[in-house]
Amino acid sequence: MTVFERIKEVAKARGMNLKTVATNAGLSENALYRYNQGVEPKYPTLKAIADVLGVSVDYLLGNTDEMHSNKKDENVPIDLDKVLSEEGMAMFDGQPLSDEYKKALLAMLKTMKGND
Repeated sequence: MTVFERIKEVAKARGMNLKTVATNAGLSENALYRYNQGVEPKYPTLKAIADVLGVSVDYLLGNTDEMHSNKKDENVPIDLDKVLSEEGMAMFDGQPLSDEYKKALLAMLKTMKGND
């Protein structure tokens, strides 16, 4: 399976189209289609795409069949304040959260913390 086929397969499984993946990775809307024409993506580009899709670069390259093989211990706590405050991808139910939704969630969590 080629890099393009893997990207396309994972995007479909995540309910995303290739234009959305490209845009969320900071690429032009049609950038991913070049990889179907023999263009080899550079590592920083692959890393951005892998981050958007929630898989490892090794998975996209076909070096492993484990989607998250480069992830560290799954039991490491996630700092929601950091995830919701920073730019980048946060997802719910397989769909990316908008910046407005992330801000609303962060405000709600801070309000709830103040009511302890």
